[in-house]
Amino acid sequence: MQLKYRAASLLPVLAARAAPANDRDQLSKRDDIRYSPPSYPSPWMNPEADGWQEAYAKARDFVSQLTLLEKVNLTTGVGWEAEQCVGQTGAVPRLGLRSLCMHDAPLGIRGADYNSAFPSGQTAAATWDRGLIYRRGYAIGKEAKGKGVDVILGPVAGPIGRAPAGGRNWEGFSPDPVLTGIGMAESIKGIQDAGTIACAKHFIGNEQEHFRQAGEAKGYGFNISESSSSNIDDKTMHELYLWPFADAVRAGVGSVMCSYTQINNSYGCQNSEVLNNLLKNELGFQGFVMSDWQAQHTGAASAVAGLDMTMPGDTAFNTGVSYWGTNLTLAVLNGTVPAYRIDDMAMRIMAAFFKVKESVSELEPINFSFWTRDTYGPIHWAAKQGYQQINFQVDVRADHGDLIREIGAKGTVLLKNTGSLPLDKPKFLAVIGEDAGSNPNGPNSCGDRGCATGTVAMGWGSGTAQFPYLISPDAALQAQAVRDGSRYESVLSNYATSQTKALVTQANVTAVVFVNADSGEGYINVDGNMGDRKNLTLWKDGDSLVKNVSSWCSNTIVVIHSPGPVLISEWYDNPNITAILWAGLPGQESGNSITDVLYGKVNPSGRSPFTWGAAREDYGADVLYTPNNGNEAPQQDFTEGVFIDYRYFDKANSTVIYPFGHGLSYTTFEYSNLVVDKKEIRPYAPTTGTTPPAPTFGNFSSDINDYLFPSDQFPYIYQYIYPYLNVSDPKQASADPLYGKLTAEEFLPPKARDDSAQPLLRSSGGNSPGGNRQLYDVLYEVSVDVTNTGKLVGDEVVQMYVSLGGPEDPKVVLRGFEKLRIDPGDKKTVKMPLTRRDLSNWDVRVQDWAVSGHAKKVYVGKNVRDLGLSHDLE
Repeated sequence: MQLKYRAASLLPVLAARAAPANDRDQLSKRDDIRYSPPSYPSPWMNPEADGWQEAYAKARDFVSQLTLLEKVNLTTGVGWEAEQCVGQTGAVPRLGLRSLCMHDAPLGIRGADYNSAFPSGQTAAATWDRGLIYRRGYAIGKEAKGKGVDVILGPVAGPIGRAPAGGRNWEGFSPDPVLTGIGMAESIKGIQDAGTIACAKHFIGNEQEHFRQAGEAKGYGFNISESSSSNIDDKTMHELYLWPFADAVRAGVGSVMCSYTQINNSYGCQNSEVLNNLLKNELGFQGFVMSDWQAQHTGAASAVAGLDMTMPGDTAFNTGVSYWGTNLTLAVLNGTVPAYRIDDMAMRIMAAFFKVKESVSELEPINFSFWTRDTYGPIHWAAKQGYQQINFQVDVRADHGDLIREIGAKGTVLLKNTGSLPLDKPKFLAVIGEDAGSNPNGPNSCGDRGCATGTVAMGWGSGTAQFPYLISPDAALQAQAVRDGSRYESVLSNYATSQTKALVTQANVTAVVFVNADSGEGYINVDGNMGDRKNLTLWKDGDSLVKNVSSWCSNTIVVIHSPGPVLISEWYDNPNITAILWAGLPGQESGNSITDVLYGKVNPSGRSPFTWGAAREDYGADVLYTPNNGNEAPQQDFTEGVFIDYRYFDKANSTVIYPFGHGLSYTTFEYSNLVVDKKEIRPYAPTTGTTPPAPTFGNFSSDINDYLFPSDQFPYIYQYIYPYLNVSDPKQASADPLYGKLTAEEFLPPKARDDSAQPLLRSSGGNSPGGNRQLYDVLYEVSVDVTNTGKLVGDEVVQMYVSLGGPEDPKVVLRGFEKLRIDPGDKKTVKMPLTRRDLSNWDVRVQDWAVSGHAKKVYVGKNVRDLGLSHDLE
């Protein structure tokens, strides 16, 4: 139980980053992206915030009954492998609250059984269907609740996808902030409507796996002492990276996870600028900030910088040592961490809880163990204590397989089709490629899916789930061929050249070639891909496979499973390649989903959530693969600003193979009659006023003996993180030789403990989470008629873009979309709002959003490079 208190020992780091608060304007003017200004104090919750009033009333009733030890217990994880989930807090048994379960589940419950494996977030985004994204979130939330998970670690807006080779892009949605923001909001609403707290992650600038953690990088042979720094200017932060998190906050997200990386040379989980100023002040976030696992680097410093919960609790896995726990108890007792801050942490956690649950009695028991599939075992896995039943094999899948199949099909993007699709009982179907088949060792044989054997239906890492089954394309297509009376053969290898040639050169062959690429989280290395992809090419010589088959067969269809764009410039325009489809990472129903599209059971309506460039360098931003700052923190300057993906292609006037938003259908659509209706609205009024002083909820004993470990009540569990002291001497209990050597004023930044009323930011929302509520005023309503001019019913995605008109603005930016289902010959009118936010830029001088005086224009069309209708905006 020796717990080390680290805040004072980090004095040099904190002092180097501290600056008076009134320096903010000066810092903004010089825009030093390698410096993060301080922002204190940490904003306290607003019980009157829209959508949070009832939750905070319940939270106040609960927290006002808590002791200091119980409050600390809520904020501190109990340690890696200490209980059943990847992370759990301490419990409050006196009030009937069991330990809260935090668990990875952005596409399904990681490491559990009898749960579903959903399509990736990126594949869901490719549907451009708000309803489907919501239903996916709801189903994931429902399954998590049924397993006893209280907080789902997802959805993901960081990475947003700055670099196309980024390892975890597939966990998120799109490099466009509007598409990602809508994906975040709909997912959060679904998850939380199902009774589980969502956790928006990773906040913020966590755009690659290389160097995200110094320890992980050292394991790969890189000699760095600190995690990399994502250096982002103020304008880019607001207009790109913060945008989808604002949508998450506006949707009422209960939790936000801070990142491993540094932002402007301050760690994400102790960065007061991003946590206190951007997230809690400007966006008005009312939930709690949770650390990524081992992303906390200080004790008191992270508390005053805005961190509310540390996960998994220990400083490093299985050490039994914590920056909080005992040390947070001591920090509150000695006044280093102000009493309001521990109350605010507890209130935020419990308000998020009551926002999705009626009472503590509503909690499902945790009925699985992440650490083993054995039915019986130690509930305290690391300590090997508490032998009991820990896995109950509760089946939570319901009928979610049907939803997964639908999302997989509607998230498939038909990139090219010269007439070979849809298939109609082909005489002879030949399926080629390893990606069409199953992993011979089973779909879950590689831990956290850390391999690419057989068909790729999800990436690798903590954002994965166990497959309850995986329908391979080979199995589904063969079943369809048997039903149709077609001849069917498959060669499930990329290297069986002679056998493949012998097959596809026969008469009447329709050849479907399956190829893939993969990526994932940085702790897993697959063939030299340390999370991030080494390149954007197809894996396992997929390009040669495609070129060979298409040279032998005049009717070759290519299906790509990948976590983002791949380079297809060597073969996409081959006339023998009659169709190309991107099927993303579709989850457990992979084969059924692609079969539905190939055979026209589902008319393809997916649209690419990213750009398909001709060469890797055409994307501009890329992964930093080599440290560039000696053995110090690698520095990654995001000098491209907001110009990523299609924005960069437009700026560079580069040729694209398939543009952002592109996707074909088996029918055709025609757009007409663009109308823009200007609304009469009030002028923008910056937020004014002040907060109330920080509230506190009850006094606590100052007698150190009241905080000693109660060994007469329960036994000590090995490596378990407790809030108690093991001895009555504070210095000895803290195990820090610097304890008591410095006062809080000497090592914490100015105003870090200030609990007086604070001025509201002009850009904040007051009682409106997500920023100033007038940002969401509708300035224009844009309508357009869409006619299905083909012979089949189909779904069309109507996309709305805006030119903001400034010399430093992108050519156009996505600002809205709607998906319409239209019968042949029918016409529908779609109406889309343009808000003040949609037409604004971030003004770094006044620190607020503003509509510039530059001429603006709205465009409507089928993708970013096919915008047939336009209208000037007054």
